[in-house]
Amino acid sequence: MAPAKIRGAVNQLFQLTTCLGILVANLINYGTNKIHPWGWRLSLGLATVPATLMFIGGLICPETPNSLVEQGKLGEAKRVLIKVRGTPNIEAEFADLVEASEAARAVKNPFRNLLEKRNRPQLIIGALGIPAFQQLTGMNSILFYAPVMFQTLGFGSGASLYSAIITGAALVIASLISMFLVDKFGRRAFFLEAGTEMVIYMVIVAITLALKFGEGKELSAGLGTFLVIVICLFVLAFGRSWGPLGWLVPSELFPLETRSAGQSMVVCVNLLFTALIAQCFLVSLCHLRWGIFLVFAALITIMSCFIYFLLPETKQVPIEEVYLLWQKHWFWKKFVPSVEKVAEPVKEV
Repeated sequence: MAPAKIRGAVNQLFQLTTCLGILVANLINYGTNKIHPWGWRLSLGLATVPATLMFIGGLICPETPNSLVEQGKLGEAKRVLIKVRGTPNIEAEFADLVEASEAARAVKNPFRNLLEKRNRPQLIIGALGIPAFQQLTGMNSILFYAPVMFQTLGFGSGASLYSAIITGAALVIASLISMFLVDKFGRRAFFLEAGTEMVIYMVIVAITLALKFGEGKELSAGLGTFLVIVICLFVLAFGRSWGPLGWLVPSELFPLETRSAGQSMVVCVNLLFTALIAQCFLVSLCHLRWGIFLVFAALITIMSCFIYFLLPETKQVPIEEVYLLWQKHWFWKKFVPSVEKVAEPVKEV
């Protein structure tokens, strides 16, 4: 529903409000933890507040123009589009929606269609590469085991709540940065700049732990604070790049005919790699120790190269025109036919 020029910022609201919700929940847990013995009941009961707001919002939220067009409700779709755009000059965009819907309706099996050669860029980048790489940054490993790390670094028994609040606040700040600047500087710039930072932070953590930790050695208070700051900087870098963009960019790549199948694969691949990393991290940490952070640094380097060479800039490009980027790309143009080549088969359908 968002117009192309602010689609990134609007989409980032998802990440921002998710991170805000996590931070508020952690603060509530921190406060109710001090109320004995019924504090946990209050913490659980307060979850009914956002649930109620979501229920009310669901009742008043309109259907998207795309959905209404697919249902054949063209008049209602046009009214909703005029309302959300704030202008009656929507004929060109509405015509694109109708055309895309007709093409999508002709596709009987969207998952099989996603495997076709002409959809190879969306499959490789959107459905497989970005959601898998989002987890291979090591971010979830840090979030999952941050309480253990913080306790080891001297935060004591309250490490779980402290780490949740600190990393949660860092994610909120990062989401705000991404929300306000992603439509100005673009997706590639955020991926590459933050990726460089994340590699540096992982290397710093690995070197510090290799030199100053383990085999009976304990970290000083100064070094412990330094590592906490580095971890927070890593969270900030992830939170403005691979965190929100891992959802935003795939949502921009799929045309209407494969959007449902593509987004389903994005979620499945993301959750699969989340589970794999969660299961493998502790074992890898035990065997590789500080070397695990160098592994993540190498993976982030590979991910950044993947973005640099294969992902075109999608900033302010209407979703139904993203296919033009593939036709001009140095690599993907081998797979995606030009408009002239696809025009005749479409007419036959």
